[in-house]
Amino acid sequence: MARVALGRPFPPEETDRSMRRRLSHSLATFPALMTTALAVPHAHAAQPVLADKLAAEAPRANPKVLALAARAAECALKQGVLDGFRHLAVIDYSLPSTQPRLWVFDLERGRLMFQELVAHGRNTGDAKAERFSNVEGSHMSSIGLFKTLEPYYGSNGYSLRLSGLDPGFNDNALARAIVMHGAPYVSEAIAERLGRLGRSWGCPALRPEIARTVIDTLKGGALLFAYYPDRKWLSESPYFQCDAASARVVTSTSPPSNSG
Repeated sequence: MARVALGRPFPPEETDRSMRRRLSHSLATFPALMTTALAVPHAHAAQPVLADKLAAEAPRANPKVLALAARAAECALKQGVLDGFRHLAVIDYSLPSTQPRLWVFDLERGRLMFQELVAHGRNTGDAKAERFSNVEGSHMSSIGLFKTLEPYYGSNGYSLRLSGLDPGFNDNALARAIVMHGAPYVSEAIAERLGRLGRSWGCPALRPEIARTVIDTLKGGALLFAYYPDRKWLSESPYFQCDAASARVVTSTSPPSNSG
């Protein structure tokens, strides 16, 4: 398995001038982007700008997935689901678990904070995620838009509660105890040995070394966007309905549904 740097992608000792210029530009523009999303009646006009900024900060992520995340986040703001947020996390479950597929963005400072491995549920698939559910006891992951709540100490240690915002797809997350937590079965060594990460009971589990830092970054009102190319979700989620024309395009080009 090819090694990809995990954790904080920009270490403190980074001195490359081009990196500094890029980050400086992002720092200056990200707050304005979020303000525009709140103020402009047609929020989709600002989406390509936000999506481009996310893609520039996370070049290893699929830009189409980041564009959907930006669109869903701005739609949630427009619909008044939340007053605002500073951090946006994106999980791309279309990637195998052996690859980093979680990205955490600080929108206020305009930077990518983390790119990380993340496990999926044991009944969601082996190395690749294939099935998703909103049902208690399914031991599957859920897709859609989540709002983070407060952390707590549970059976998996320091954990972050997630409130599912997508009716029918993840709105049972609290009842199912779908939380973000660290797990010893999430590591590059495990991925290399097994050809996949270990699997959870549906939770997005992280490397123990980084879990607390990621949780403390996201706690208390951040957004988490968990993606999979599921036709039913892409056509029915209320967070893809702010721009009906774009929603029709996404639906027409999406593969069949795999939601449980």
